[in-house]
Amino acid sequence: MSQFVDRRLSGKNRSAVNRQRFLRRFKGQIRKAVADVVSGRNVTDLERGEKISIPAKDLQEPVFQYGPGGRRSIIHPGNKEFIAGDRVDRPESGSGQRGSEGSPDGEDMDEFVFELSKEEFMNYFFEDLALPDLVKKQLSAVPEVKRMRAGFTSDGSPANLHVARSMKQSIGRRLAMSSTPRQELQEAEERLAELAAKGQDDSPEADSLRQEIESLKARIASVPFLDTWDLRYSNRVDKPQPASQAVMFCLMDVSGSMDEERKNIAKRFFMLLYLFLTRSYEHIDLVFIRHHTVAKEVDEHDFFNSRETGGTVVSSALELMHQIIRKRYPIAGWNIYAAQASDGDNWNDDSPYCRDLLINSLLPLLQYYAYVEIKAENPQSLWKEYEYVRSVSPHFTLQRILSLEDIYPVFRELFRKKVTK
Repeated sequence: MSQFVDRRLSGKNRSAVNRQRFLRRFKGQIRKAVADVVSGRNVTDLERGEKISIPAKDLQEPVFQYGPGGRRSIIHPGNKEFIAGDRVDRPESGSGQRGSEGSPDGEDMDEFVFELSKEEFMNYFFEDLALPDLVKKQLSAVPEVKRMRAGFTSDGSPANLHVARSMKQSIGRRLAMSSTPRQELQEAEERLAELAAKGQDDSPEADSLRQEIESLKARIASVPFLDTWDLRYSNRVDKPQPASQAVMFCLMDVSGSMDEERKNIAKRFFMLLYLFLTRSYEHIDLVFIRHHTVAKEVDEHDFFNSRETGGTVVSSALELMHQIIRKRYPIAGWNIYAAQASDGDNWNDDSPYCRDLLINSLLPLLQYYAYVEIKAENPQSLWKEYEYVRSVSPHFTLQRILSLEDIYPVFRELFRKKVTK
């Protein structure tokens, strides 16, 4: 049996495999710890690593213990109480080991603390999330391409040299170029052997055959082992791929009823959404809309930092979203999503209009619409109208966020990946 001893110097990634094994084993505890730290972060520092603590009791290894029954033989060290043949009573159940509460004097093990990198933290953060009902539509205006293998070519970069294919070409070429001389060489050697058998080894014909044999051998030897013509390179071409074009509309209420605490919760929710989309999808557009009595399309910076406020007319944001879809995002080529955050406070006559606008104009164009009501302990007028929308449309959903701790669970519930049967 062969034995291999790894004497390589320890590199900086030598323990990467063990680390990944550890992360898989304690996946549940790490995911829970990641969810707990979300509420304590600011909007600007969501995307960084984190120190994670795992309780010591969760790190205990499984062990085998003898049950209360059965017979067993044990060799004990010398003692003054027993001699060979004496029977030793079993200890009472539970004695002989320290329980999970720790020792009587209060000593116990500290929690195990380790640090997740930025990438590891974000992977756990957005694990098992996806945009619902994302489908392949027409090719993008700028086609998405994928490098595909396309056989071999005689020209290419040295880095793409295919050694095995080049050697096959070399063998074939050498066989083709030397087949006729080898056949002539075999015939000349056979003829020279016949003359030698007849005793005519010194005849002029034999001398001529010897010269011909030397010439043929030199001709065969002159065939190069590897020629530039033999070289073959792996060939790859760009093949267009169907692109899943998607756009997410982010609608945030910034009216006077949305105090600083509510706005902070809304910003954290949309920051989660922004990080999730930009990390998980390569081709996706984001449209940011802030609204009070009037709605305005803004860039990312103004969406999260502008201090403009006013009254509340939610329908203004829905109308602006409908206009943008008609101008820039035809449904034949785009997967369209929307997420709205508000405290639900709205003019009484505007909420029914929002309901009708969603049912008749927007939802037929959308893949998914998520509404989040923030710090509204009692359902507001907008919530009541949106409940009816949910009852008639499978693409509409709504959730409530009452505190910072609710952001992550609600976000995961809204964008949980569906399991296909």
